[in-house]
Amino acid sequence: MITQLMNFLRACFRPRSNRHVHAGPDSGGKQEGLLWYKDTGQHANGEFSMAVVQANNLLEDQSQIESGCLSTNELGPFGTFVGVYDGHGGPETSRYINQYLFQHIKRFTNEQQSMSVDVIRKAFQATEEGFLSLVTQQWPMKPQIAAVGSCCLVGVICNGTLYIANLGDSRAVLGRLVKSTGEVLAIQLSAEHNVAIESVRQELRSLHPDDSQIVVLKHNVWRVKGLIQISRSIGDVYLKKAEFNREPLYAKFRLREPLRRPVLSSEPAISVHPLQPHDRFIIFASDGLWEHLSNQEAVDLVQNHPRSGSAKRLVKVALQEAAKKREMRYSDLKKIDRGVRRHFHDDITVIVVFLDSNLVSRASSVHSPNLSVKGGGVNLPSNTLVPCTTPT
Repeated sequence: MITQLMNFLRACFRPRSNRHVHAGPDSGGKQEGLLWYKDTGQHANGEFSMAVVQANNLLEDQSQIESGCLSTNELGPFGTFVGVYDGHGGPETSRYINQYLFQHIKRFTNEQQSMSVDVIRKAFQATEEGFLSLVTQQWPMKPQIAAVGSCCLVGVICNGTLYIANLGDSRAVLGRLVKSTGEVLAIQLSAEHNVAIESVRQELRSLHPDDSQIVVLKHNVWRVKGLIQISRSIGDVYLKKAEFNREPLYAKFRLREPLRRPVLSSEPAISVHPLQPHDRFIIFASDGLWEHLSNQEAVDLVQNHPRSGSAKRLVKVALQEAAKKREMRYSDLKKIDRGVRRHFHDDITVIVVFLDSNLVSRASSVHSPNLSVKGGGVNLPSNTLVPCTTPT
């Protein structure tokens, strides 16, 4: 039965192009079919591991890790930036975020000469406004871009402090050692904005008391206006600006009643965490991972195996779970091409950031090479030493 289903799906959903996740010659990553991974690398505060597996015809997940000077000024603060951008409706928004968000972080950090919650909030706002400008420009030729959006999960480690910012339902989970038991406990650091969560539905209803259809249960899934599961995002301007919720946008995206105020928000939930010596690692991942693994299962997988290849290991276990749910073998799942693969699992991005307590405490004053790696194999570490120190 599974074989027949796979053959049917292959016939109906043949890829329209050859664009897919790839590893460039200098990316430091490797490729196994639709899986790209970087087993290990060095960032300012320790080691890291990355992996991306593609399911959609065009990869909608984007990701990056940047380490070194966090401003455009060489004397600005020093640290590590992590971003996971889970797109929907197409790849345009996640690609835009991957190109511009960190640049905004650097610009605002340079202006304030420090990292802060305000810097991150301004960077998110600038990214949202920039993408809105892009939609405005492209609307006459490409109106469907108004229905493209992305979740956005960011982590910044600077001066021994971890900042977490999130829009949507990607997730950051900390692995923290409990000294009394020797166990490593999973602690979720990010707040999620998915209307499957009762508190998120209540928030939307309180913000839109005059709209009885602000959240709708459709085919046993809660959706905002019956259209989308997340309540916050970058992009999705068709649910934020009335001028983009009209023809020639596809009818399935157009609301029956006029859009009087934004339905979705681009305001990130931001939290600040002073890092402790017993904080071992942070897992940043799109919801494609968390559909198949609990927080503690993911933390246990990282803790109980070698650091190298941690992200790839998490992705593979998630894929094995996805195969098991469809009563098929993992080896058969791997043979399914992108596009068709989306019927079995989502794009999945994982970045595991290990925390060396000595490096965390010293990172504000040491010199280290700049690092820039983007999920799928773009960019490469630089051997140039950049002198970055904390402003006094």
